[in-house]
Amino acid sequence: MNTDGPSSVIKKLVSDLTLTPVICLLVLAVVVIVVLFAPLIAPHPEAAILTDESFSLPDNVMLLGSDFLGRDMLSRLIFGARVTLSVALTISVIAFVLGCALGFFAAVKRGWVDSILSRSVDALISFPAIMVALIVISALGSSITVLIVTIALIDSTRVFRVARALGMDIVVQDYIEAARVRGEKMGWIIWHEMLPNALAPLAAEFGIRFTYAILFISALSFLGLGVQAPHADLGVMVKENMQGLLYETYTPLYPALCIAIVTLSVNLLVDWFLKATDAALPDEL
Repeated sequence: MNTDGPSSVIKKLVSDLTLTPVICLLVLAVVVIVVLFAPLIAPHPEAAILTDESFSLPDNVMLLGSDFLGRDMLSRLIFGARVTLSVALTISVIAFVLGCALGFFAAVKRGWVDSILSRSVDALISFPAIMVALIVISALGSSITVLIVTIALIDSTRVFRVARALGMDIVVQDYIEAARVRGEKMGWIIWHEMLPNALAPLAAEFGIRFTYAILFISALSFLGLGVQAPHADLGVMVKENMQGLLYETYTPLYPALCIAIVTLSVNLLVDWFLKATDAALPDEL
């Protein structure tokens, strides 16, 4: 059993703290504040048209200029980041709850249960994720609910493989056998024995899945099957303002830069976390 308490883990993280993770933490702190308080931070309403001129230059009213409809680009970025990151976080949480539960269940039960779950996941993974998402969303519509459920189910297959691999390593340990001898139920073993000892690599995998969810949502939105108007979304904003490049403005680059900054910050934090906790993700089988 992993005997490192929360205090020792925190000490490891603090001792390995360098400039890079500090900057990434500050960036993500700003992102969290923007997501939580977007209506209070944004200088203008999300859909307010402030000028008749498309792709106007920055001024005192619109600090980043206007988009293709004359809306304030800064306000759209704030609301777009809120939508994209909120949806991505919801997807990641659902994917992890489902994937970890089934992965640990397969590792504990083994036998035919493990075979059925693993082969089913293998069959789903064999199809390109973007193709599956396009088919499902085209058939059911591109509402936020359909978007979240579809991508969460796709991502849960990846989480399942990681959780199962971790569970297979943990379930053969002596403390698991001791828990079984004591008469502990499977749910207790998974929650109190397996999950705490797999928490570090699963936390790192959560960060990776979160960045993939952001990129997946943005890609679908860019293709017109993601978050729909009138809601702002970073992927949609890139697509809508592509013509701004013809007017020599940076309008379509702002949402793309936001996506890049957030995903890069999360990935750098994941690398730092893995090194600081000496955790490692298992190879996918």
